Amino acid sequence: MDNSQNMISPNNPQDPRAIARANIEEREKNPAGSFWEKRQGGKKVAEGSVSIRDIIAPAAFAVTPNHIQVGPYFAKTLFVFTYPRYLETNWLSPIINYDITLDMGMYIHPLESKDVMYELRKQVGKLESTMMIDQEKGAPRDPELETALGDIETLRDVLQRGEVRLFQYGLYFTLYAQTLEELKTVTDQLESTLGGLLIYTKEAIFQMEQGFSTTLPLMDDQLSVLRNLDTGSLSSTFPFTSNELTQDDGILYGINRHNNSLIIFDRFHLENANSVVFAKSGSGKSYFVKLECLRYLMLGTDVIIIDPENEYNTLCEAVGGSNLTISLNSDQRINPFDLPVNSKDSGEDVLRSNIASLHGLINLMVSGLSPEEDAIVDKALYETYALKDITTDPDSQGNEPPVLQDLFNVLSNMSGTDSLRARLTKYVEGSFASLYNQQTNFDLKPGFVVFSVRDLEEQLRPIAMYTILNYIWTRIRMDMRRRIMVIDEAWWMMQYEDSAKFLHGLAKRGRKYYLGLTIISQDVEDFLSSRYGKAVVANSSMQMLMKQSTASVDAIADVFNLTEGEKYLLLESDVGEGLFFAGMNHVAIKVVASYAEDQIITTDPKQLLGG
Repeated sequence: MDNSQNMISPNNPQDPRAIARANIEEREKNPAGSFWEKRQGGKKVAEGSVSIRDIIAPAAFAVTPNHIQVGPYFAKTLFVFTYPRYLETNWLSPIINYDITLDMGMYIHPLESKDVMYELRKQVGKLESTMMIDQEKGAPRDPELETALGDIETLRDVLQRGEVRLFQYGLYFTLYAQTLEELKTVTDQLESTLGGLLIYTKEAIFQMEQGFSTTLPLMDDQLSVLRNLDTGSLSSTFPFTSNELTQDDGILYGINRHNNSLIIFDRFHLENANSVVFAKSGSGKSYFVKLECLRYLMLGTDVIIIDPENEYNTLCEAVGGSNLTISLNSDQRINPFDLPVNSKDSGEDVLRSNIASLHGLINLMVSGLSPEEDAIVDKALYETYALKDITTDPDSQGNEPPVLQDLFNVLSNMSGTDSLRARLTKYVEGSFASLYNQQTNFDLKPGFVVFSVRDLEEQLRPIAMYTILNYIWTRIRMDMRRRIMVIDEAWWMMQYEDSAKFLHGLAKRGRKYYLGLTIISQDVEDFLSSRYGKAVVANSSMQMLMKQSTASVDAIADVFNLTEGEKYLLLESDVGEGLFFAGMNHVAIKVVASYAEDQIITTDPKQLLGG
């Protein structure tokens, strides 16, 4: 027997050494492929490549009877098995707007009308037969059978006329969570919300994998839990809804980036007319506020602005407004001891409120009061007003008010005030005396008014802003009209307890006097780190969030409960884009202005220089 064919030799084509040698020779000739790989028909090349399936597939997939695990997430599928007799339009809106991660699958199968008519006729026969048997037995009438028969007859009529069609409809939800406890919580929320609409769901027990596949965009209904719906009922299930902020009156704020509709809104229709604007420098926050003020001015709303950087001068001149400069070299003076005349509040409330405001101002001036000094100042303020015959009697409050010098004189006659008077001296006799020791020499006119504090020394700026706010508040209580008050760079006020408290009081009480407060800040963390800052946001029914820095976006997201998508939108927004909140609704906005408006309100240096 010749066994030479089975012997291993270098010349035997089955010899591994021959294969290896041939493979090496082939690699030297063609580095891109080998003799062995060619013999395998490219199979190893295919095995070593990455496909789309490899990229999108999760790291792990575990299936249990009541949930599945997809990578780090747990998921559960629910199907709707019953609907109420009547469905309202947009009944799925609460589910779509839920701040949870879910996939929703909707399957619609049209039915042939002739087949439906045949089945309905059979069903009518069964129901009528059942009712006749019940009558022969002397049983009482069954309202459920009568209602079902009436519904079928109505459906037969409209089908015969071609007014509607019948469809089989399946609705499925797959919920995702990072823990089983969280998954149970969101499942309970969904079931509770739908149950309130008389729409009942069940979990796809032992069919979680099929349920997961059903809600993927594969058009494969592996559960097939279907119900019959006519055209009208089916149309109410379509979730193609987006938030709109369009009213019959108001001003144009911008364009809704979700659906390109116009955002026309009146902030005075909300619970309060307060607004906050948070954005990083250069994102268009001042541009947005100027545009809002200009458009509200055309509707007869008074606008009052506290301007720390003279950004509103051009706009003020264009609309014929009053520009009041508050500085040591200016002629305009504000007496913080002024009292509102003809106020709707009682004389006692007016005096007590103004003394509380003066208390905060003195505290700012002297950089803090000790408990003893606090009590002394309170008593001294009442005595100072008494020197001018001003009491809780409203008639006496029309007398000429005292000035800071009068308070200083009262303190001079009280013991334990040496330190306090030493710290107040510069405002009475020193370099700052001209600013706070004179009577008010101007009045708050209707229309557009700007208070400029740019030329004030750094240490005087928060005190001046406090004084201006108090003056404005006094005048507002004397003459109630629809007004908007803008405080730019409000984080200045949040640095001090008393000024932050005063700002919070304005936000709470402004609604009674038809006042809308607008707070602008680019130092979001400084503003929100104050408990009064958060309270101001809570008392503002309208908010505008524009482009944010990565350092502050997390603080914004916590306060406004933003989703990850909304956080990304704020980080990637262009100039003039952001999120617009009005009451319970919020939309992505793009601020737009006409050419004439843009020329008036722009602060872009390149544009101003004609570049």
